[in-house]
Amino acid sequence: MLALELAVVQLIELKLAACLWSLLCLLIAFPAVLEEVLVSIENELQAVEMQIQELVDKQQELLQKKTRVKNLIKQSSGDLEAGGSKDTGTSAEEWNRTDFPWYEKLKTALQSKFKLHKFRSLQLETVNAPGVRLIIRAACIRETTVFLVMPTGGGKSLCYQLPAVCSDGFTLVICPLISLMEDQLMVLEQLGISAALLNASSSKEHVKWVHTEMLKRDSQLKLIYVTPEKIAKSKMFMSKLEKAYQAGCLARIAVDEVHCCSQWGHDFRPDYKSLGILKRQFPNTPLIGLTATATNHVLKDAQNILHVQKCITFTASFNRPNLYYEVRHKPSNNEDFIEDIVKTINGRYKGLSGIVYCFSQKDSEQVTASLQKLGIKAGTYHANMDAKYKTKVHKGWSTNQIQVVVATVAFGMGIDKPDVRFVIHHSMSKSMENYYQESGRAGRDDQKADCILYYGFGDIFRISSMVVMENVGQEKLYDMVSYCQNMSKCRRVLIAHHFDEVWDSANCNRICDNCCRENACEKMDITGYCRDLIKILEQADRMSEKLTPLKLIDAWSGKGVSKFRVAEVTPPKHPREELERIVAHLLLQQYLKEDFSFTAFATISYLKVGPKAWLLKKEGHIITIEGMINSRSVKPSQSSNSKGSRENAQTGSKTVQDSVMKKSQEHKRPSCSPNLKAKKPKPQADGNDQPLVID
Repeated sequence: MLALELAVVQLIELKLAACLWSLLCLLIAFPAVLEEVLVSIENELQAVEMQIQELVDKQQELLQKKTRVKNLIKQSSGDLEAGGSKDTGTSAEEWNRTDFPWYEKLKTALQSKFKLHKFRSLQLETVNAPGVRLIIRAACIRETTVFLVMPTGGGKSLCYQLPAVCSDGFTLVICPLISLMEDQLMVLEQLGISAALLNASSSKEHVKWVHTEMLKRDSQLKLIYVTPEKIAKSKMFMSKLEKAYQAGCLARIAVDEVHCCSQWGHDFRPDYKSLGILKRQFPNTPLIGLTATATNHVLKDAQNILHVQKCITFTASFNRPNLYYEVRHKPSNNEDFIEDIVKTINGRYKGLSGIVYCFSQKDSEQVTASLQKLGIKAGTYHANMDAKYKTKVHKGWSTNQIQVVVATVAFGMGIDKPDVRFVIHHSMSKSMENYYQESGRAGRDDQKADCILYYGFGDIFRISSMVVMENVGQEKLYDMVSYCQNMSKCRRVLIAHHFDEVWDSANCNRICDNCCRENACEKMDITGYCRDLIKILEQADRMSEKLTPLKLIDAWSGKGVSKFRVAEVTPPKHPREELERIVAHLLLQQYLKEDFSFTAFATISYLKVGPKAWLLKKEGHIITIEGMINSRSVKPSQSSNSKGSRENAQTGSKTVQDSVMKKSQEHKRPSCSPNLKAKKPKPQADGNDQPLVID
């Protein structure tokens, strides 16, 4: 009996010990469990905050659109000056007259000096401004500041060049690039208008002559071009400007590419911040700021930097109706890619002038060499090239001795060759502003021209690694990627949305690849794919490994390093370019995110689980992507010429792949777009220079 009792007691003690041990283990593990719960709650809160911010942003966007539509309604009834700022106190009747004392002088100079018989229809018919006459009139009046936003090729330069010719003294023009100024000086010289450029390479004799002319009221020197660095760093030049101002010789100041003032702009330049001294030192000199690409936020920032209290702001419509916008899939094989570009140039643009924009200086040199080997007369242009060679290439292209300039963004703002029939982007631009400006160098003669962008998955991360340190660089890049990814919306609608403008896709007249699609793009559920990608990334994280975008796709496809693959993830059967589109889409939607590693020689982009990934835990949460299913046909436009067919616009990733693989269909222009009818340019003699021969 005693033995039984002892056994029972021992059993109870063992059970108590086991319970105590379990309780102890639970207490030890409890903080870790709570930590997991806390992390989950924090992730959910972060995602909720993001959704709230998205809704707030959407609300602000709708309120802005509402205001713009109200203003358009008022403008149409004559209550608000078209294109003018509401707080300037001006009215349409005050400016839209021809009885100003200087009007006849302007009109005479327009015809005799600039060989123009009227202002261009694009300038006069813009939605928000009655045209360039209004800008010129405002710029002629003392103590007036004007901001002008007008599309690339709209004729912004005339807005300060014409008043400069009509008034005493000189106009100071501040430009960011030497190539821009050289181009304008070349045109002005042909028109017989005296203008000068001052930069680091100017001779002492030239500088002395310009300084002397600056103090003559009757001087024939009408325009002086300088970079912002000249204002920021040359005390000698600033002292000459002060003397010219006191003598009444500084007629006006033009700040070209005024968006460069703002750090929120796509091309911020620190020396532009020093331009605020101009309004302080020369308060009675009229100032005009010009740009093709600036949102309202950027304009306000630029106004503050320039110390402008009040200004009249005119905004022309962004639309260039003669430009055809097209996005193509970028072949992964470089030889195929170059062959595609060459066949396009030799087929569609035989003998016609164009530009190929590249991401890097190395790319531009390699592409130039490849084009030259295949018989294209091409020249390279980038910032690190010898100044004399750049000028030679620029002049050779301007006089049609070179057919194609292969360039970086250094060949940029202000390039004004009218007969550019195509702009090809070897890689996408780093922002929508850059792309709009670069593509806008085509068709400045108002004839039909093409803007072709090659979009490659790898380019996203090449550019992202470059802009990661910029203030809003990654945000602007993702806007550009979103434009390239979109396969359903009118390209003009996408551009208009970015520049805060309302646009009806019906007005596109089927002059973009997306509007040429006969059928609507279908949507594909990619929720399962997103879960698979997250499993792969989470496994890599547990292994303390990082995956680049290419390694992630390899692991997802069942290729590459075996340790990165996940057993329960079935490799998808789609072509690789479709998998790349899915990953890019999930990155834009923040289910994935970029993470950067900085080395002594490079910045490397990796992919990680994004802040919205937790939403996949919710039952019924679905992620979709457009344009993944066939819908290949392109419906001809009513206005197209039946003799000139175009390559079918890419209507899905499969179609894009077919367009690369099927050589017979590669280089025809989509039939829904009008044919190029511009005349082939004739090479022009370049003074005493010998013709530039490109091997």
